Amino acid sequence: MPEKRNWKEYNEHLIRRGEILFSLDFLEKWDEEIKKMNEGKRGRPYEYPESFAVFTKILHDCIHIRYRQIEGFLRALSKYIPKIKIPSFSQIRRRAIKIEIPLPKTLKESNDDFVIAVDSSGVKVANRGEWVRHKWKVRKGWIKVHIAVDVNTKEVVSIEITDESVGDGKMLPSLVEKAEKNKGKKPTKALADGSYDSRDNFNYLAGKGIEPVIKIRKNASTRARESPARARKVRERKELGYEGWRDKYKYGKRWMDETAFSRAKREYGEYVIAKKWENMVNEIKFQYVILNALLNGLDVHLML
Repeated sequence: MPEKRNWKEYNEHLIRRGEILFSLDFLEKWDEEIKKMNEGKRGRPYEYPESFAVFTKILHDCIHIRYRQIEGFLRALSKYIPKIKIPSFSQIRRRAIKIEIPLPKTLKESNDDFVIAVDSSGVKVANRGEWVRHKWKVRKGWIKVHIAVDVNTKEVVSIEITDESVGDGKMLPSLVEKAEKNKGKKPTKALADGSYDSRDNFNYLAGKGIEPVIKIRKNASTRARESPARARKVRERKELGYEGWRDKYKYGKRWMDETAFSRAKREYGEYVIAKKWENMVNEIKFQYVILNALLNGLDVHLML
């Protein structure tokens, strides 16, 4: 029987997310942080602390407030908090797009095996609407977000961003390597759907000593054909049947990926507002950093 949710605790966790997103803690150490940032710096000194720049980046990348509107928001806020120095929207943008916070090291520990689920999802490059695309034959394309999720802690432990032309299967090795580096240990299993079913991926995982839990197509051959590891899994799948195989390897946990994508799109929407490719990539990666922070109730400024 599933454990009953503590609704009071859950509601408090959701409320805490607002504190994280709109935290003004950077005001307390404004002068101290500026002094430290400018030690030994050549050229024009910094006027605004990095934590303040992160605050504006959260407003832009996660809440989708435009840079000019952020300047207006800060002007209004400065009436009540005189200490805030108001940069121009171009200054805000220049600082914000340079901020790159990597996915934090493991925030949650689990006594269970380290199992990852791998998948991808598309993100629109502009909120133009499907009618505009159809009417004016505008094809903006998609950005593909490839992630690996720790199925036990629900954290995103690695992320890659590509355009829509890159196949899912090609990204598996990179996601596994980054997940291992982030977690500090090797996954015991990798769960993935049929788009990752290839000899190269089975051989790669076998070489790493990672159990491949990849959905194999029904008509797959049991012949090795340069991948004995895949052939063994094909035979096992035929012996157990899909339901037996699914239950044995707990394949249903692969949906932790879908949960992460769903959570990201609920929080940030289904499009990016940056125009340049490198800024789009930065925006999406930053969103998933914040997603992990919200999941754990962690102040993002501690990640700097």
